[in-house]
Amino acid sequence: MYVPPQFTESDVKALHALIVHRAFGTLVTHGRSGLDANHLPFELYAAEDGYGTLHAHVARANSVWRDVSDNDEAMVIFNAGDAYISPSWYPSKQEHHKQVPTWNYVVVHAHGRIRVRDDKKFVRGVVARLTRTHEAQEPKPWKMGDAPPDYLEAQLDGIVGLEVEITRLVGKRKLGQHKEARDIRGPAEALVARGNLAIGDEMLACAAKKGV
Repeated sequence: MYVPPQFTESDVKALHALIVHRAFGTLVTHGRSGLDANHLPFELYAAEDGYGTLHAHVARANSVWRDVSDNDEAMVIFNAGDAYISPSWYPSKQEHHKQVPTWNYVVVHAHGRIRVRDDKKFVRGVVARLTRTHEAQEPKPWKMGDAPPDYLEAQLDGIVGLEVEITRLVGKRKLGQHKEARDIRGPAEALVARGNLAIGDEMLACAAKKGV
């Protein structure tokens, strides 16, 4: 990924926070059948002395777990928000018209080594933790024990676990940091007004750092 210095996000804790917040990632592999991309929810295991590990699961009918070998290179892409930026939103455009459309976004690429975990205990744990995390906001959270045991076991038999040991994290926050503060705040306020808080709030924070 092309990352100009002004858009680089290299803080591991910040990158981990983005992954946890936007846990639905795109797993990119290059196995025996060639390039493949699968869209999956992930859970992150942070590590004190490394970049951590990602856990996920796929349907047993999905060929990805047969196409890859343990320790093959893989990448997981986490899109933490994006937005079209109109030139009309820049205050300076009204003065000199030297602005063009662009697209702002926040993204994390987690490079690593993949491992297949065709292990029911592992899969059960992944499903249980993902469920607890994403059901927590519900008035009456669903739990695995709510399903009939034989039905749940059949469902677990139909999925396979995947593990990606992260070896490198590449983060990019393209938020107009190279522009003057007013030309960050203008588009940010337009986005917030349109309900895109993911990028609008990030851009407002950038404008604030420039003293606005």
